[in-house]
Amino acid sequence: MKLAVLKETDSGETRVAVVPKSIKKLKDLGFDVVVQASAGSAAAFTDDDYTNAGATIATDNLAAMQGADLIVKVNPPSDQEVGALQKGQIWMSQLFHRLNEPLVKALQDKGVSAFSLDAMPRISRAQSMDVLSSQSNLSGYKSVITGADNLGKIFPMLMTAAGTVTPAKVLIFGVGVAGLQAIATAKRLGAIVEATDVRPECKEQTESLGAKFISVEDDGVKTEGGYAKEVTDEYLAKQKEAVNKSLAQADLVITTALVQGAKAPVLISEEQIELMKNGSVIVDMAVAKGGNTALSKSDQTVHHNGVKIVGVSNFPAQIPTNSSELLSRNIDTFLGHLVEDGAFKWDMEDEITSGTLIVNNQSATA
Repeated sequence: MKLAVLKETDSGETRVAVVPKSIKKLKDLGFDVVVQASAGSAAAFTDDDYTNAGATIATDNLAAMQGADLIVKVNPPSDQEVGALQKGQIWMSQLFHRLNEPLVKALQDKGVSAFSLDAMPRISRAQSMDVLSSQSNLSGYKSVITGADNLGKIFPMLMTAAGTVTPAKVLIFGVGVAGLQAIATAKRLGAIVEATDVRPECKEQTESLGAKFISVEDDGVKTEGGYAKEVTDEYLAKQKEAVNKSLAQADLVITTALVQGAKAPVLISEEQIELMKNGSVIVDMAVAKGGNTALSKSDQTVHHNGVKIVGVSNFPAQIPTNSSELLSRNIDTFLGHLVEDGAFKWDMEDEITSGTLIVNNQSATA
């Protein structure tokens, strides 16, 4: 089987789906790997790195796609790439299919099958294949570093001959993978950390990292697949009241809350931002899905009433080498699950296969 690795085309994207270290594993699975020229250059992987690992280099994306059985990318295909797909080919990338119905239909009409990496079920045996978790982990770390860069003070307490510098106070909304890593990073830097989440089970995880959990006693939350699915207005009002005191005292606020397949919830209103201290900073990690604050703007820093609101749509792209390495490991492990004896198993009884196979045109390959 021929596997094609394409260069990313989205603005600001620096990652690559497969790094040279994964080539041997892919070849052992039965793939001949073709990589588009300079696909890994922004992540510090050269074409020579790929050829030395056993891959071949194609001049452009169309040349790489020609005759490929499987085409792999980080982000959804461009219009050009959709147009170039051939019946029976298999596409694999993040597809964000719940928010991208026209793309799903276009792939269906092309007669291809498509796996969506972001649809990986959140079950224990799929953890090593979960790209959202691996990328969120790095994003949580980078969000704290970004906050520190924008804050006019240091994180730890510092005792000097000139006096004592008090530690920064950090408040984190959302205790998922990104939030937990943000808590851990802020604590390592010496900050006083508080966190809140609509899921009460996050309390123990938060406290295990040495942070205080701001809890709300209410049954108005339903979860599904590790995400909050439904939150009542009454619960949101109680949560707002509970966090306002901490919000007013915080130096840095990091928001991470997402709802699967929907717009991100607005957790911090303009009125609440105006409660915050002059010089404080908000880093909104959900800005690509609409943002967790009323004033967030994608890839912009908004200044309001002395508060900076920093919106970053793609934190993993700011750490492309590590992000690509983890992403590549997710993908080669996923392919190890899907492929047996040099061919795809198409086991539709398997939750991982059925959950990620968003477009199934296997009749087209017969």
